[in-house]
Formats: sequence, structure tokens, C-alpha cells
Amino acid sequence: MRYAAISTHVLDTVRGEPAPGVSVRLERAGPEGWTVVADGHTDTDGRLRDWVAEPHWGAGGYRLVFDVGAHLGPDAFFAEITVAFQVHDPARHHHVPLLLSPYGYTTYRGS
Repeated sequence: MRYAAISTHVLDTVRGEPAPGVSVRLERAGPEGWTVVADGHTDTDGRLRDWVAEPHWGAGGYRLVFDVGAHLGPDAFFAEITVAFQVHDPARHHHVPLLLSPYGYTTYRGS
């Protein structure tokens, strides 16, 4: 099976370590709303790659939904984080990392 060129990496900036086991869902925008394309969990290094089948990937609007509540614990301010983005060139690799702390997060277009 061939996989789409998308990956993510979740880093816990308070601990200074990767965030393993974080549930991540990829959704695609369509005429009737958002459709789940793939879901998975970050590995021991906080990474998720080779998880979206290539036929489900193309130009368009997407969002990654990170379920971070279990990782951050019951007092987490952000239990779920959604990062919406546009894919213009599906052949180019898209890396969307998440830097995580209990009261904030940062993301960017990685390589």
C-alpha cells in the first residue's frame, strides 16, 4: 500500500519529550461537511506517519484533530486541538507538528 505524504509530531514542551499515544484524526472538507480520512496514535517518538492511504489524499481542505486530554491529564485546559490547513500540492510532503503544553500549543508547516 502507498501512503500519502502527510505526517505529524507531537512534542510535550513542559516535559521536553515526545508525546506518545496521542490519538490523531485526519478529516477532509467536503460539500456535506468533514469526513474522517484516517486515524491513528503517535508512536513512542510522538510521530505519526504512513497512516493515510494515498487514494484518500489530494488537494483540498483538511484538519488534524488531536485528542490531547488523556496525555495532559484531567486538569488539561485544551482536551482537543484542531488544526485546519489547505493542501495545494498533494505530491509535496506535509508535516504538521504540534508543540504542546497544558495551557497553550503551537503548530507550523514543517518539512
